Amino acid sequence: MKIVIVGDGKVGLTLTEQLSAEGHDIVIIDRNQQVLRDSQEAYDVMVVNGNGASMQVLKEAGADTADLLIAATSGDEINMLCCITAKKMGCRHTIARVRNPEYHRQLSFLKEELGLSMTINPEASAAREIFHILQFPSSTNRDFFAKGQVELVEFTIRSNCPAVGQSLMELYRASRVKIIVCAVERGNSVFIPNGDFVLQAGDVIHVTGANQNLTALMRYLRLPSNRIREVVIVGGSRLGYYLAESLTRAGMKVKIIERKYERCVELSELLPKVLVINGDACDQKLMNAECAGKTDALIALTDIDEINLVISLFAGQIGVPKTITKMDRIGQFEAFKAMGVESIISPKHIICDDVLRYVRAMRNHRSDAVISLHRLVNHQIEALEFRVEKDMPKTNIPLKNLTLKKNILLACIRRRGKLIFPDGNETIQPEDTVIVVSTTENKIANLRDIFAAQEFGKK
Repeated sequence: MKIVIVGDGKVGLTLTEQLSAEGHDIVIIDRNQQVLRDSQEAYDVMVVNGNGASMQVLKEAGADTADLLIAATSGDEINMLCCITAKKMGCRHTIARVRNPEYHRQLSFLKEELGLSMTINPEASAAREIFHILQFPSSTNRDFFAKGQVELVEFTIRSNCPAVGQSLMELYRASRVKIIVCAVERGNSVFIPNGDFVLQAGDVIHVTGANQNLTALMRYLRLPSNRIREVVIVGGSRLGYYLAESLTRAGMKVKIIERKYERCVELSELLPKVLVINGDACDQKLMNAECAGKTDALIALTDIDEINLVISLFAGQIGVPKTITKMDRIGQFEAFKAMGVESIISPKHIICDDVLRYVRAMRNHRSDAVISLHRLVNHQIEALEFRVEKDMPKTNIPLKNLTLKKNILLACIRRRGKLIFPDGNETIQPEDTVIVVSTTENKIANLRDIFAAQEFGKK
């Protein structure tokens, strides 16, 4: 597909990287010539220097014949104007980044009135993901499928865990919970395991299941289940604001530590239930005074990855039970995890997953296009959700009689509201919702893509 991206900042650059890797024809519009040259050399894409809201510049970029335009500049108003103009010129689909909290509250109205296909808000999406993790604090990551009925949760196997030395089949029998371990990280290696896979201390497992079953698994694995009541947020950005708003609505006690006095005043007015502290979270005395023995979780949300890393590590040293760290550079995820950083959030990558799901669905006009998409393990693994169409081949056949592509696992089937964690005797049936886990090399765009080529040669 032909995709025009307006804005080559953090989000625009990440979208360029991901979408060009999927084989799309990308054109970037930006005012900064040096940034455009860097992107052109790195990703072999077309570039246009200029104002993305200008009809002349959009025409030069081919927006009038494009399948999709994504406006990801730093200005919400510019993004919406880009999308309106491109849509009027003939662009099929438009996506606008809209970050302002005032606009965020009226997104459904804006989408309908402006003809937007989709709006993206990295900060609001990241806040929502952090909120979900805090509700399940023993997890380091948490995603949802099947209208919230199915969760995909990340746990670390500790040395005192009874699962150490158990095969997955033994784990399922001993824990007596209906879950499926669909991916395992061990050092620098990633596995999509079968039932014979034996767990070791230090393994990071990604598990699908219903909430109550994951809670039972957590008890079996001897993971702490402390409830989060008090939270310290470091950084009063839009992300900090969205998160504090969600946490206070849920009844949690929230503090925000922010360096800029003017922003502290703004936040105090916007968030009357939040204690806003004007200070530097790198000050150990301040951190000891506000966090040690007083808080259940610390969320580091400054604009600098290294500062977030230092703050999170120090919080862990002074006994804060749960830390979540914002990181922009995905290449450093594994290094930071090795240092002891627990949960890592990247707003731009959360949004890129949403856009990638939308783009894959655009490529497929059948009803079995991607419903949900989440990337795991430094983008090495994908978890995807599909709806089974009525004329889908290979339905009502036991899974043990089907051949799937290498490194693909059926993690869950939702059938008329009931969750099924399939074994070899289970079948895929029309109108099921199916959750598939795959390595990213497979590039699954629709449910038919999970089958090996020889399956469609069978009678």
